[in-house]
Amino acid sequence: MPAYIRFGPAFAMQYFEIMKELIVTGASGFLGWNICNAAKDDWKVVGISGTHEMHDAPFPVLRFDLCNFAAIERLFKKIRPVSVVHAAAAADPNYCQLHPDRTRRINVEASEHIARLSAQCGSACIFVSTDLVFNGKNAPYSETSPISPVSIYGQQKVEAEKRMTEANEDVLICRMPLMFGDAPSHCRNHLGSLIDNILKGSEVPLFTDEFRSMVSGYDAAKGILRFMGTRRGVINLGGKKAVSRYDFGMAVASALGVGPPCLKPCLQKDVAMPAPRPANVSFDSSEAFSHGYGPDSLDDALGKLECVKARRMKAEG
Repeated sequence: MPAYIRFGPAFAMQYFEIMKELIVTGASGFLGWNICNAAKDDWKVVGISGTHEMHDAPFPVLRFDLCNFAAIERLFKKIRPVSVVHAAAAADPNYCQLHPDRTRRINVEASEHIARLSAQCGSACIFVSTDLVFNGKNAPYSETSPISPVSIYGQQKVEAEKRMTEANEDVLICRMPLMFGDAPSHCRNHLGSLIDNILKGSEVPLFTDEFRSMVSGYDAAKGILRFMGTRRGVINLGGKKAVSRYDFGMAVASALGVGPPCLKPCLQKDVAMPAPRPANVSFDSSEAFSHGYGPDSLDDALGKLECVKARRMKAEG
């Protein structure tokens, strides 16, 4: 059986009839891929991808449209997963701002459906939310901080949190910061393009007035798996320190052994974008830290990444 399983729901349900698995939606996305990769040794992972074929994935992947609610319901009832991580989303704030009706279907309606199906199957359910549920004016944000999103994407995530919790009171909402790390080439990954531009010596404009509690995809995935099935409500899984986009770029350049890089400090107001951007949505993740969540520092996390080590070796060679 190949790693990427390209067949219809009927065959899929026969194949997985006697198995108990961890279902991860958005398996072709950055975080979804990291979660599947981190879980594959301890769980029977079933990734669900709606957009990309993943022939070389080191875990099984099913191709399903999460907005085909009848098909997803049949799949859940047949597999009856032990746990579900719902990481799929239309996650580009600018795209959501321009296409609110189209993105609401996946970001809100599909999310509510996943929560309801998880409750019906008795599955532990985690929802991947975002730091963009906050307006950026009162950081750092804890799990109990008032939410006040400034973009359509943030609003959709807030609505999804509410509707999922109403559909399944045991849902755990993991609010995630901006993430970086290793991922397949098809994943939307801001780190890869940043590395390319730094190594080319291209001028890279980066905000000095936008702060996030950045964390590696590997640490984020480990954090999600740590709390899966043991908690409900909300938990923040941010990095240990808030950094600006510009500071992050400088840390990447240092990890690559490049200096001084052609990074151009700029302000949010200097770049016109459809979606409003909060200035500082950094997290207070002390609750997660107190229960064993221990992400690496930014410098240590960057130093462990294969994409950084490979590019550095190539540049030095």
